Amino acid sequence: MTIKKMFKVSGMHCTGCTLEIDDALEETEGIEEANTHYAKAQTEVKFDSERVNEGQIIKLIKKVGYNATLTTN
Repeated sequence: MTIKKMFKVSGMHCTGCTLEIDDALEETEGIEEANTHYAKAQTEVKFDSERVNEGQIIKLIKKVGYNATLTTN
């Protein structure tokens, strides 16, 4: 099932960071789209919940060098 979730991201220093996060996420099987916003310090991820979960997405963001948490809204 395809869902969208918002994640708070910290540690970004410029818009280039957003591209790095988006590229890493979108290369992952099960993730359809990632839209990271530097000014908002967040990323919205559209993914297949049967193939990848929120915890895996957070780990991917951390692997690239940033901290992430799932937002509650």
